[in-house]
Amino acid sequence: MTMTEKRETATTLAPGGIAARLAGLIAPLFGGGLPVRLRAWDGSTAGPADAPTVVLRDNDALRRLLRHPGELGLAQAYVTGELDVEGDLRDGFRRVWSNARESAITGRPALTTLVPALANGLRTAFGLGAVGLPPAPPASQARLRGRLHSPTRDRDAISHHYDLSNDFYSLILDPHMAYSCGYWTSEAPGYTVEHAQRDKLDLVCRKLGIEPGGRHLDIGCGWGSLSLYAAEHFGAQVVGVTIAKEQKAFIDQRIRERGLEDRVEIRLQDYRDVPDGPFDTISSIEMGEHVGQGNYPTYTRKIHDLLRPGGRALIQQMSRTSRPGGGPFIEAFIAPDMHMRPVGETVALIEHAGLEVRDVHGLREHYVRTIDAWYDTFEANWSQVVAMVGEEVARVWRLYLVGGALTFEEGRMGVDQILMVRPTDRGGSGMPWVRSW
Repeated sequence: MTMTEKRETATTLAPGGIAARLAGLIAPLFGGGLPVRLRAWDGSTAGPADAPTVVLRDNDALRRLLRHPGELGLAQAYVTGELDVEGDLRDGFRRVWSNARESAITGRPALTTLVPALANGLRTAFGLGAVGLPPAPPASQARLRGRLHSPTRDRDAISHHYDLSNDFYSLILDPHMAYSCGYWTSEAPGYTVEHAQRDKLDLVCRKLGIEPGGRHLDIGCGWGSLSLYAAEHFGAQVVGVTIAKEQKAFIDQRIRERGLEDRVEIRLQDYRDVPDGPFDTISSIEMGEHVGQGNYPTYTRKIHDLLRPGGRALIQQMSRTSRPGGGPFIEAFIAPDMHMRPVGETVALIEHAGLEVRDVHGLREHYVRTIDAWYDTFEANWSQVVAMVGEEVARVWRLYLVGGALTFEEGRMGVDQILMVRPTDRGGSGMPWVRSW
């Protein structure tokens, strides 16, 4: 449908325009009022004047929402610009999710029924041009092939996210290039995400009891923040593994710049193919989410087999308190094939591999502050981000950062450091009686 046809369609609707018609369908699902303001492509508006405004630029957004009701359809429409938000995006998310929680409590329809409700008003849906084939998926949406969590598909999934651009990640992240939850130990005005990441890296190394000359394996080493820190500050002999080519190239350059060639080796290698244990300590920082539900026992057993008896391992990993998986938006645009579960289930899988869990340290609130810091940097450099990756990918990341922070803030996701040991044959753990960290 052309823009002229869309305008002609709008004139056939009842007084109040397209926004009023949509509001009439949507408002009952929110207890009679809209949590945000709505502006349609004919210029009509509905909803509270003091709320962020959701802008529907054309009916392609409605077609996407009819095809993929809820999170995925909204994300597709937003990243393509068919749907936009004027005002504070975080405030808009908070209002909608708050109303959704209230709806669940009062027994009113849940938010996921918002878009399907259009099907109950077929006359309106046809009148708005919402019935028809949806547009093609956005170019930024992942398209993976092959058997789930095969080595080839895993490489493609990791490449989709982590090979985006080293320059892009350097712009958003702190100088350590730590793409994981920080550990915020101070409220001082000059304390930044760089300090929080340093304190996280230090905490991990101290929990593991890394000593000079000890062999350390960093599974899913990212851009090398922990690998380099463990070598520079704790004297470890480090092997880091990644399946992202851009990450390896980045870390190798930092190794040369810091003269650490004799202490850090980075391999382009799947964790399943690491042959040269045992290691004294092992870390895996927010990599286990990419392993997959079916392969997680393989992952934990590999950690067990590569760790010397009496050695320690630490996994830092995100969890979902309900609806295990990654979520429609994350799996489609950010981290394909990601799987998260409640932390208790992860602990059980670790124990089943023969490892003894010694500590579970929840850091959920720390991730809110970490992502907020990334988001502030991201927005301050919006023009540069768009020049690097294009506006569609930039919009993906805006949605990702805002949604991620609020998901941790409201407790739908968590993140934990899980410390474990491989006991000796006689049950020895090598753990100190009193924790110095």
